[in-house]
Amino acid sequence: MNQSKEKSERGAALMPGEERRRSQRVIIRVPVTMELTKGGQKLTVSAHTVAVNTHGAMVVCTRTFDEGTTFAMQNSRTNERTTARVTRAPRESAEGYLIPLEFTVPSPMFWQISFPPTNWKQSDA
Repeated sequence: MNQSKEKSERGAALMPGEERRRSQRVIIRVPVTMELTKGGQKLTVSAHTVAVNTHGAMVVCTRTFDEGTTFAMQNSRTNERTTARVTRAPRESAEGYLIPLEFTVPSPMFWQISFPPTNWKQSDA
């Protein structure tokens, strides 16, 4: 079966990247604290999200971390903690480094928000 036929059988065509997304993103700014041990010393870094989903987030931070770095992350609004890892190399932005994170263990309620269903599309109206 070709790709265009597969898309038509699933409904409307997906936007680039959406076919890989496991859950809907929500654009929200949530303050977070990231903690890790580097060179034998505990490092605590403040950051905030630009987008979240049930599998992780995109955060903005004043420093960069290598892909694969794992750390404890605390939601500063709820004080809930989980573990996350950097999934790709961070990109520099005007605010700092954009760091894509994925939870290392399922944490669907970490953000304490309701996510739209996966088939939700924004109205053009």
